[in-house]
Amino acid sequence: MLNFPRWKIIAILLTCLAGIVLSLPNFFTREEVDTWPWYVPKSQIPLGLDLQGGAHLLLGMDSDKLKTDWLKGLRDQTRTVLRDAKPKSLIPEAAAHVVGSSIQLRMAKEDEVEPAVRELRARLSEDTGNPLLGTSAPSLDIRADGLNIIITPTAAGIRKRLTDTASAAIETVNRRVNALGTAESTVVRQGDDRILIQYPGLKDTEELKELIGQTAKLSFHEVHPSMTADEAERVGIPTGYRIYPSADRPGERLLLRETPIVDGDQLSSAQPELNSQTGEWVLAFRFKQIGALAFSRFTQANVGRPFAIVLDDRVLSAPNIREPITGGSGQISGSFTAQSATTLAVQLRSGALPAKLTIVEERTVGPSLGSDSIAAGKLAAMIGAIATFVMVTFAYGTFGIFACIALVINGFLVAALMSIMGITLTLPGIAGFVLTIGMAVDANVLIYERIREEARAGKTAISAIESGFSRAFVTIIDSQLTTLAAALLMFGLGSGPVRGFAVTLSIGIFTSMFTAVTVTRLLVWWWLGQQKGRANRITIPI
Repeated sequence: MLNFPRWKIIAILLTCLAGIVLSLPNFFTREEVDTWPWYVPKSQIPLGLDLQGGAHLLLGMDSDKLKTDWLKGLRDQTRTVLRDAKPKSLIPEAAAHVVGSSIQLRMAKEDEVEPAVRELRARLSEDTGNPLLGTSAPSLDIRADGLNIIITPTAAGIRKRLTDTASAAIETVNRRVNALGTAESTVVRQGDDRILIQYPGLKDTEELKELIGQTAKLSFHEVHPSMTADEAERVGIPTGYRIYPSADRPGERLLLRETPIVDGDQLSSAQPELNSQTGEWVLAFRFKQIGALAFSRFTQANVGRPFAIVLDDRVLSAPNIREPITGGSGQISGSFTAQSATTLAVQLRSGALPAKLTIVEERTVGPSLGSDSIAAGKLAAMIGAIATFVMVTFAYGTFGIFACIALVINGFLVAALMSIMGITLTLPGIAGFVLTIGMAVDANVLIYERIREEARAGKTAISAIESGFSRAFVTIIDSQLTTLAAALLMFGLGSGPVRGFAVTLSIGIFTSMFTAVTVTRLLVWWWLGQQKGRANRITIPI
């Protein structure tokens, strides 16, 4: 047990040395570290919002607008399902209308109702929840009422829609926030329809709010060939069309087909460019293959007619098609500045938000508060470490000093792992770090007390030490596994500060196992090597 082959000694020493080297950048400022040579590690532990200050935004989704958009989409899907149904003699196409919180279709004959209901249930409704837990339920309630077919979203369907939309919104917001150049931001879900954003180090939130506050839903629409928006208001808006206001011309409106020619999700790229002829900023875009094909077909069939470019339900421009656009790329102009063109390009590249987000809560944490927290955390860690060193040395003498050396190495290893993994350190994380020190000492206490018991039982020093390390190891494993299980539960079920605490604690468990058992055993082995010739007269210094 106490014998160490040469390769194991080298591996332990290299691990300890790597921990010290990789953690060193944390003891210097960012400016000083940037001046170091390229081959020297420069990774530092990123500080959380509570330690370096920054922005805290709580966003809420417009769930009512989400439900309305879902109903409109279902209306169009209903028409498509009936149009594509076979055989046509049994299920003719019928007009669908949104009435309140449902969609209603009126069939011409009674024998058409049941086949249409079956087709709609098969194509539109889906099961939500978990069948094994008995929570499965359809997303839509589709029923017949005479010649009418009524489609109503169920509570389970609305809940799933909110969950899916929130997940998609988090991914989109993450891509937009990361476009500002940070890997330290946190974007998490809170409740059913809220998203929390924490952006450490950010002092001005205006750019962040502008970036994430717009849905950036770009689409290309057909303009009605013969009717204006004013005429449509007088005689009635045709089915499938809608009036859209202009983005930069107050009072101007256009009557557009509601179903777009191409959606913004078909964009493969969007970049701001300076038009060399006009000196204006424009947005250059390129479609994916399917979008490019659909746009090409439309422009080929509608040369000489206008089409509209719509952003967030407002018309940016409505140029005439002079010739077929078959290359899958183009430019959008709209009185852009360099900043607005860049922001819109980021929004379009990250994808459209599936629902509009509004700011529910906004807070800015000052760096002075973070500095106070760091100072308090350092003081607590220093007091805890010094008190631990004194008590362990007083209780176990020379072996206590070995435990203190292992504790110092443990601190370096935790800092090194957090640096290279980019784990953000928060105030609860400091608490987890301090707790790790106590846990590491706890393992040494178990080993040393076991050695004392073996020595009192009459065993020789070498035998008592070997038995102490081997027999206490099982107890140490059990205690550390239970703590690790608690940390994993906190990480899985918690959020924000709780997860920061769990991450630091989990890393500390693995490093303390290495230092409290392996490093301490190596130091004891080295001490025994200094006692040559005294095998029967060795006194255990604890």
